[in-house]
Amino acid sequence: MSANTVPLKLPRGALMIDVAGTELTAADRARLLDPRVGGVILFARNWRDSAQLAALTAGIHALRTPSLIIAADHEGGRVQRFRGDGFTNLPSMRTLGARWQDDHVAALTAAQATGFVLASELIAHGVDLSFAPVLDLDYGRSTAIGSRALHHDPATVAALAQAVLAGMAEVGMQGVGKHFPGHGWVEADSHHALPVDERDYASLWAADLVPYRHRLLRQLGGVMPAHVVYSGVWVETSGAAQPAGFSPFWLREVLRTRLGFKGVIFSDDLNMAGARSAGDIVARVGAAVAAGCDMLLVCNHPELVDDLLQRGVAAVDEASAARVAALARHKPRPSWLEDVFALELHAPYVLARERVAALGALGEADETSMTAARVGN
Repeated sequence: MSANTVPLKLPRGALMIDVAGTELTAADRARLLDPRVGGVILFARNWRDSAQLAALTAGIHALRTPSLIIAADHEGGRVQRFRGDGFTNLPSMRTLGARWQDDHVAALTAAQATGFVLASELIAHGVDLSFAPVLDLDYGRSTAIGSRALHHDPATVAALAQAVLAGMAEVGMQGVGKHFPGHGWVEADSHHALPVDERDYASLWAADLVPYRHRLLRQLGGVMPAHVVYSGVWVETSGAAQPAGFSPFWLREVLRTRLGFKGVIFSDDLNMAGARSAGDIVARVGAAVAAGCDMLLVCNHPELVDDLLQRGVAAVDEASAARVAALARHKPRPSWLEDVFALELHAPYVLARERVAALGALGEADETSMTAARVGN
C-alpha cells in the first residue's frame, strides 16, 4: 500500500491473526483486509529493529479504518517479543513479587514503572496492546507459567497487578489479564496438552479468582481465559467438560455475571493443544463465540485462517463490537510517544527505565528468597 492510498473503511471482525515476517506480504494484506479480521498479534519473528517494527505497525494501521488492533505477548522475562534497540530488557513478573517480600512500597513503585516502560515502548513502536499482566498464582507447579506469575499470594498478585496497570494507563494502554480463572495450579502446559484442574469452585474462588474479584478488574480492558478444564466445577449441560475458553459457565456466568466484567474477552490461541478438544478450527471458533469470547486468536497457521475465511466465521454481535471499539479507542498521542527517539528524551520515561533496570539487577537474589517463601507457604 502506498503512502497516498486511502485506507478501506471496514468494520473490525472477531479474528486476531498473525503475519509472516518483518514486512507485509501480499497474502498478509489480503487476510488483513477481510472484514472478519479485527486485529493482529505480533511475535518475535516480526521484529528486526526499532525502525522496521514502527514501519510494520504503521503499514498495518494504514490498511483500513478503523485501524486493526495490534497486540503482542510482551510481559517481561522469558515472554518478551521485542528485545534490544528501543526496548528495555524487562525482568520477569516474579521479580516484582520478590521485591514485595522485602519492601511493599518499593515493589509497587517498581511495578508501576514496569507498566509505564512496557506500554511506552510498545506504543512508541505502534503496538496498541500487550496481553499482560499475568494474574495466575505462583504455586511452583506450572511449566507454562513459572516466573511469569507475580506471586503465590492472591492479594499480593492483585496489588502488584494493579500497580502495573496504573503504569500502563499513564501511557493510555489498557491491560489484558490472563489466564482466567487460573492456570497456575496445573502442571501441564496448555500449548502442548489439555490440563485438568480438579479443584472445586470454592477453592478457586478463595484463591485463583481473588485477583479477578479485586477492583483491578475494572481497570482491565480485556481478560483471556485458560485452555484448562476445571473438572471439579463441571456444569456443562451435555458432553465432556470444556476448557474455560469454551465454557459459557466460566465466561458468561462467572466472569460477566458474578464478577461483572464489561471488557473484551480474548480467546487464547485456538491452535494450542489445549483448544483442540473442540474439534477443527471452525468448531473451535464456534465454541469460543458461543462461550462468550469477543475476539478470537488464530496464530501460526495461516492456512487455517484461510480455511476459516473460506468456510465462514460467525459475525460479531453489536455488544462485542462495542466492547472492542471501547478497548481500541485512542486518545491523541502526546509528542513524547510519537517515536522511540522522542521517548528517550522524556524524563519520566528515563526515570522509570532506570527503576526497571535496578529491579532486574536485584531480581536473581530476590527470586531465590521468594521461592523459599513459596515452598514454605
